Amino acid sequence: MNGKPGVAEFLRGVDEVLVADELEKKLASGKQLVVKAGFDPTAPDLHLGHTVLINKLKILQDMGHQVVFLIGDFTGMIGDPTGKNVTRKPLSRDDVLANAQTYKEQVFKILDPDKTQVRFNSEWMGKLGADGLIKLAASQTVARMLERDDFKKRYQGGQPIAIHEFLYPLIQGWDSVELRADIEMGGTDQRFNLLMGRELQKEQGQTPQTVVTVPLLEGLDGVQKMSKSLGNYIGITDAPNDMFGKVMSVSDDLMWRYFELLSFRSEEELQALRARVEGGANPRDIKIELAQELITRFHDSAAADAALQDFIQRFQKNAIPDDMPELTLNLAPEQLGIASVLKEAGLVASTSEAMRMIKQGAVKIDGDKVSDAKHLCQSGSEHVYQVGKRKFARIQIS
Repeated sequence: MNGKPGVAEFLRGVDEVLVADELEKKLASGKQLVVKAGFDPTAPDLHLGHTVLINKLKILQDMGHQVVFLIGDFTGMIGDPTGKNVTRKPLSRDDVLANAQTYKEQVFKILDPDKTQVRFNSEWMGKLGADGLIKLAASQTVARMLERDDFKKRYQGGQPIAIHEFLYPLIQGWDSVELRADIEMGGTDQRFNLLMGRELQKEQGQTPQTVVTVPLLEGLDGVQKMSKSLGNYIGITDAPNDMFGKVMSVSDDLMWRYFELLSFRSEEELQALRARVEGGANPRDIKIELAQELITRFHDSAAADAALQDFIQRFQKNAIPDDMPELTLNLAPEQLGIASVLKEAGLVASTSEAMRMIKQGAVKIDGDKVSDAKHLCQSGSEHVYQVGKRKFARIQIS
């Protein structure tokens, strides 16, 4: 990140601020603000989707504010019901602690460890006890909980909601009381939980926290949010070459979304990159810059350079031309098999020919040989497909 960050940089890509004038006053007060963000250690690794929020924490940290990286080891055993249409399976204590350790190690690839408080909500929830939990539950009504969209849908659809799931937003809100948070950040899907913190702080006589939500980053498919369970993610611990290849696989449109939410480049720099593409530059070259920025952040500049050289060598070795047909295919889910895609793109005359070419090792995607005749192509992605030595097409699937 170049130079001292400011409010405009912090707000870039932010979805919502509740309440905006409160944030303005807090940032102008000169007070060191307590900035809270909670992460339930439900999976052992962080991916780029998580870093949309962590990047914002870094900006506030560089502005001199106190970042609290809250690991929800207590709430992780409940299971966040956000966005779920079924009750989430709780994790064991051992699973939660093991995942929490990797979170602590990985988050400092972005945040300054000397300026970050890492807290666990079991610190206070373990002391609250049954009496305290009952009093906390008594502060809200079932009707209030059913205002939350995912609870409402499950209730109206006749799907079960376990009693302990109602406790999740209450506990997350109570974390804000314990930390006396001035600002809490989270994804757009956390809006209800974040606002619960405001309510509970008011009840306890505290100044309510300002809520800042950030968008959920789309995964490599360009459709669903980035998720390890969906396999559409880029992990921050991915090997440099893997990270480079995954970034290069995103569509040209999605590339700009990634720049906006993941890059530390200034708005002026991003506008200059767009101008280069509008002036005729190949979007692939701009995507390379994004890949190198991300690899440098999570590994180092030497790894980024090595990944680029590996990409160039593979690209040249496979003689992928710059000039080729560019197609957009609107396909149904049952048409996403590699043979169907090649036929729809006109690279083969029939699916049987496609199968034969795959068997011969003559089909490649982005220079990598396809050996599985049942390979499924991702909707929302853009790749270079090759059949034989001379048939190429850049295909975007939607």
